[in-house]
Amino acid sequence: MSLNPRLKRAAWFLVDAHADREPFGPFPDDATPRTVDEAYAVQEQFVELKSRACGAVAGYKIALTTPAMRAMVGLNDSIGGVLHEKQVVRAPASVRAADYGRLIVEFEVAARLGSDLAVSSGHTRESVASAVDSVMPAFELADDRNADYTTLASQSLGLVADNAWNEGAVLGAPIKDWRSLDLASIHGVATINGEKVGEGYGRDAMGHPFEALAWVANNLGRRGKQLRAGQFVITGSLVTSKFPKAGDKVGFDLGPLGRIELEVT
Repeated sequence: MSLNPRLKRAAWFLVDAHADREPFGPFPDDATPRTVDEAYAVQEQFVELKSRACGAVAGYKIALTTPAMRAMVGLNDSIGGVLHEKQVVRAPASVRAADYGRLIVEFEVAARLGSDLAVSSGHTRESVASAVDSVMPAFELADDRNADYTTLASQSLGLVADNAWNEGAVLGAPIKDWRSLDLASIHGVATINGEKVGEGYGRDAMGHPFEALAWVANNLGRRGKQLRAGQFVITGSLVTSKFPKAGDKVGFDLGPLGRIELEVT
């Protein structure tokens, strides 16, 4: 989609809002995406501008993987976002709470592509599995910029445009022997300061991590894009979002896929 002046203003509005640490809120009247397609067009421009500081596209994310979450935001589908190279790090990792409006951590299965996937909207769990090189536990790092969740349903297109709030990911050690594992049944436990704060299974994100991976591939395909070898996809949280504070140590144990840790300073 060719970006018209209104959508260009929307992308720059996001750049300025992040730079000025403004809370998440509505776009100006003359810079508002009106459809989901327009919101993704703004996201693409915003990602291009953000890449100047945060690096090239390293992978992708999916958000709103459950009907309840989509209903809360007022959308009837999941949404995708981009991971930037300089914001993807290996565990164990450390982040500063002060660098975010309000830090969100989610607990996910990540998949690394070993080969390109075709530009298509017909991918399935089975077809994307053939391209997966390795899987690993992951934290998604997100920033809701102190959003008012009671008004999200009226600002759902803004959430799409704002790269689904992504601010990076923390990845565990890659497991190449994933084919011997039942990824749908894999059990994950989230902790903060050693205390369990949630648990879930691989099936809790769309039934299987690779269903989410296929969704991302198809979402990109409808926009003329593709997943490429070396890129990562984080496939949706197995545990409800957490909002750690400075001084917290966050853990995620994904059984045979390993454990990762994040320190918030």
